[in-house]
Amino acid sequence: MTLHSDDQLKDDSYTIGYPTDSIDWLRRLIGFDTVSRHSNLALIEDVQAYCEQLGLTVDLTFNDARDKANLFVTVPAGANADEVNHGLVLSGHTDVVPVEGQDWTTAPFTATIRGDKLYGRGACDMKGFIACALTLLPQAVKLSNVGQLRRPLHLALSFDEEVGCLGAPLLLADLKARGITPDYCIVGEPTNMTMVVAHKGIAVYRCRVHGQSAHSSLTAQGVNAISYASRLIGYVDELADEISGRDDNDEWFDVPYSTLSVGTIQGGTATNIVPNLCEFTFDYRNLPHMTQDDILVPIKAKVAELSAQMQARAADTGIELLQMEAVPAMTDNDSAELQALIAALTDDDTRHKVAYATEGGQFTNSGIPTIICGPGSIEQAHKADEFVALSEMARCDAFLQKLLASATSQS
Repeated sequence: MTLHSDDQLKDDSYTIGYPTDSIDWLRRLIGFDTVSRHSNLALIEDVQAYCEQLGLTVDLTFNDARDKANLFVTVPAGANADEVNHGLVLSGHTDVVPVEGQDWTTAPFTATIRGDKLYGRGACDMKGFIACALTLLPQAVKLSNVGQLRRPLHLALSFDEEVGCLGAPLLLADLKARGITPDYCIVGEPTNMTMVVAHKGIAVYRCRVHGQSAHSSLTAQGVNAISYASRLIGYVDELADEISGRDDNDEWFDVPYSTLSVGTIQGGTATNIVPNLCEFTFDYRNLPHMTQDDILVPIKAKVAELSAQMQARAADTGIELLQMEAVPAMTDNDSAELQALIAALTDDDTRHKVAYATEGGQFTNSGIPTIICGPGSIEQAHKADEFVALSEMARCDAFLQKLLASATSQS
């Protein structure tokens, strides 16, 4: 890291051309169309240039096509400003969900302030938190330059969170390879600045039932893929009922049990043809103490049973079970110290657990205790006219200021 002169520490001239407050940063970030199917490189390169103006070294990890990247940057600590290990990560994803088919009253990729709210795609999910974190960086750098930062401060920006948390594992693997082990992480998903200490995991499966076609007047010559799919779907529903009644459910969650739900189904070509293919998808949202095996073992046993019945009638039939997505649950097993810090900084000791998933589970799976805390409401995420209240941005700014103060030698 390049040290700056005292004159530079007195002003922000070395970040010329960049916003100096979180609202203007949010305006800038919303202006980048980072819908998951598009590249996020324009946003990442803009943030990279900003960080480099601050004298920071930026590390990028790319997807295979190299049209998307994660960004990781560290404000080092210590008397010599050379400590980059341990410390706290502020984490956010750069991608947003599409706007097609939604009735927006503002331009979704142009930030608009109306009254006490700022509107735009990603305003709360989750460019608002990223904007607050970027606003904090110059102050963290100044403290680092004068040897007052006791713990490193890291910023992690990822890609493709909205389509399966695809970017964060690459970032975490890179940190492991470089020997960087942060002590804690805060994922800034919208929580109205309350503390979320755990969330469920998500696993999505596609089931393909391969039958054998025949004329509907000759059903004995066919194997009806829809019929066998319906039997498996019925079993999934039975299993969902079974796991909802377990005695180890967690009442801290708004839905206190793991869930199974069939979401889509397609099959058949005509009423007078025995269908040879039926496909359906289902998702499993597990409590942190449960695993995919809790449902996979019995479902695979049912798949084997039904496939054997089908193959007794026609050898080239059967059922495929394919995993499409997997995001681990975030646990609160090791985050007691971080929770205590957040409670003290927010003057709110309330803990929440939620059914939606984030990259927090990937951080905890990597041994980094994590909580979720960010501006805005999850109820506004993914909707038309997505917004974040200006008061929420102010609360996040104040929270991060306190967080930074807690990491200084004067605190």
